[in-house]
Formats: sequence, C-alpha cells, structure tokens
Amino acid sequence: MEAKESKKNVLLVFHASWCKWCKIMEKNMNLPETQPIFGDRFVTAYVDVQERGEKKSLENPGGQELMNKYKGENAGLPFWLILNPKGEVMADSFNAKGENLGSPSTPEEVATFIAKLKKSSKLSKEEISSIEKVFTKK
Repeated sequence: MEAKESKKNVLLVFHASWCKWCKIMEKNMNLPETQPIFGDRFVTAYVDVQERGEKKSLENPGGQELMNKYKGENAGLPFWLILNPKGEVMADSFNAKGENLGSPSTPEEVATFIAKLKKSSKLSKEEISSIEKVFTKK
C-alpha cells in the first residue's frame, strides 16, 4: 500500500528472531550513513518466518508460503526480494550460482547486492561507497 502511494520499490526481507545474519543486515541498513539511502528508495518490509518454540507466534501468517513462492524455501535467512510497486520481482537475493546472498558481507557478495540495488534504483557513487563500507566485513 505504502509503496504504491510513494511510488517506491519494496525491499522485502524474510527474517527470524534467532538469525544472527538477519540482525546484521538490519543493523547495516539502519545506520546513519545507510538508512537515508534505503529509506529514500525503498519501503522496507520484514516478514517473520521459521521461528522456533515459543517464538513461533512471531511468524507472519502466510510468510513462509510467500517465501516458498519465490523459491526461498531452502535459501536460508535472511532472504530478500526487491519488488516494484505493482508487486513484480525486480531482484532477489540469489547470486549467479543460485546461492542466497543473505546479509552480504564479502566484497563479491556486496558487489552483487549493489548491482541488484542499482537494477531497482539510482545510486550515486557516494551512496555505493557507503553501502560497500558498511556491508563489507573487515
């Protein structure tokens, strides 16, 4: 709904409370130097899936089915998609080998992530540099 009104693409992130990489990705996207980049271009939506034990109640109803629909059932978490305001997939978190990038951290993964972001939004050199700095594990 918000995406249609704002004409923004949606960054849909499937995550779970126990997932360390999900927390890293969220933190990386919400730092002072990256939050405006993601906030200006995307409506970010989180879908809780694959919770365990008493946390099962955190799951979004239909979340796992949605993830499966986009071939994410065995991908691991986080699994993400970039959708246009009509709900059509512009990019997903699979690399060229069909592996889930999850929360990108190696230089290669971060480069692939940036290429996917560029497919769905315009990024300046400075913004690309900020994303590279934040996401690439030292």
